[in-house]
Amino acid sequence: MLDPKFLRENIDLVRKGIARKKFQVDLDAVLAADEARRHAVAEFEVARSAQNAANKEMAAMPKGSPEFQAKVAEMKAASAKVKELEKKVSEVEEQMKAVALSVPNIPHDSVPEGRTEADNKVVLEWGDHGKLISAAAKPHWDIAWFSKAIDFERGVKVTGAGFPFYVGDMARLVRALIQYFLEEAGANGYTEVHAPLLVNAASATATGQLPDKEGQMYHAQTDDFYMIPTAEVPVTNFFRDEILEEVSLPVKRAGYTPCFRREAGSWGAHVRGLNRLHQFDKVELVKWVHPEKSFEELELLRGDAERLLQKLNLPYRVLLICAGDIGFSHSKQYDLEVWAGGQKRWLEVSSCSNFTDFQARRAGIRFRPKDGKPEFVHTLNGSGLGLPRVLAAILENNLQADGTVLVPEALRRWYGKETLSF
Repeated sequence: MLDPKFLRENIDLVRKGIARKKFQVDLDAVLAADEARRHAVAEFEVARSAQNAANKEMAAMPKGSPEFQAKVAEMKAASAKVKELEKKVSEVEEQMKAVALSVPNIPHDSVPEGRTEADNKVVLEWGDHGKLISAAAKPHWDIAWFSKAIDFERGVKVTGAGFPFYVGDMARLVRALIQYFLEEAGANGYTEVHAPLLVNAASATATGQLPDKEGQMYHAQTDDFYMIPTAEVPVTNFFRDEILEEVSLPVKRAGYTPCFRREAGSWGAHVRGLNRLHQFDKVELVKWVHPEKSFEELELLRGDAERLLQKLNLPYRVLLICAGDIGFSHSKQYDLEVWAGGQKRWLEVSSCSNFTDFQARRAGIRFRPKDGKPEFVHTLNGSGLGLPRVLAAILENNLQADGTVLVPEALRRWYGKETLSF
C-alpha cells in the first residue's frame, strides 16, 4: 500500500510508475476517497474537541444549577454527534482502504523500461555450459527411470495433475536439498522458522496476494483460509502489527514449506515434468530492513541465493526484471534462472525482491528509531531456492552415460551417496 500523503503529493510520479508496470488503476477514485476520509476525520476532530471543551465547562459549574442542566443537554447532543461522525470516519476509512488496495507499488528508478519478459535485462551469467553440462544430458522426463523416481501417475490418482510422489532415493535427494538450503541460510545469518501452511485473508492481503492473485491460490472456504503460494506470506506476517527496535534491523528469517499454486499450465515442453507443479517445496529468505538500506540489502539477498547455485555447480544467470514484468507489490526484482542442459533452456529458480514499505504498510510493521516516531520497515524476500527446477537441472546436467546421476558434492553430506539411480 502506498502512503496516502505520498500519493497526493506525487500523483504524476505515481501515475507514471503505474503505467510503467502496465497496471490500470482509477487514481481519481483513490484521491476522492482520500479527500472524503480526511474531511470526515477533520469533522470528527472538531466535534470531539467541542465535546471536550463543553465537558470541562460543565465540570466547573455547580451541579444542579440551570446552567449545568443546560450544559447536560448540550453534552448529550455533542456526544451523539461525535458517535455519528466516528461511525462515518470508520466507513470512509474502509472505503479508502478498499480502493487503496488496488494501487500497485511503483518501480524503482533503476528498474529498466519494458512491457514483457522479453525486455528483462541479463545482468550476470555464471558457469561454463560446455564444462558443467554432461555430454549425456537429456530432458529429465526422458531419463529411463524418471517415472519410477517421481511418480506423476499415482499423484494424479491421489490428488490431480501437478502433485507428484517422490520415491526412494529421489525423496532422499529432495530432503538433502532442503537441508542444504536451510543450513546455508543459517550460515548467512537467517534464523530458521517452521511456518503455517494456511493463512487468513489478512495475511494474504498484507503481502499483496489479495486482492491481486485470488485465482492462483487454493482457498479453504469453510474456514476462509488460503494455502500458501510461498513461505513469504506467513513469514512476512510474523511481525504484523508490531514495532521492531531499530537496533534489531535487519531481521532475517528462512523458512522451508511446501507451496501450493493453482496456476494452470499450458501444454508444451516448457511445463513438462518438474517445470511447473501445483505443489512444490521451497526455502524462502525474508528480511525486514531499515528503509535507507533496503536496496543494498536486496543485493546481499541476491548474493545469498546465487551462492547456493554456485556450490551446486549449476550454471545460472541473473535477470533484472523490467517494469512491465515485475509483480504488483514489487519495487525491484531480480530473477535467477538455472541452465537445464537437457532441455537447453533457462528455468527460473528464484526471485529476489524489494517491496519497500508497500507490504509493511498493509501489515502494520514498523520500527522505532532512536529519536522520532515509529516508521515503516522495508520488506524483502527471495527464494533460496525453489526445489523442482533446481532438481531438474541437477538431473539433466549431471546425467552420466550409464544412466546414473552424479549428486553435487554440496548435497552428499545429507544424501549419503555420490550417485542417484533406479
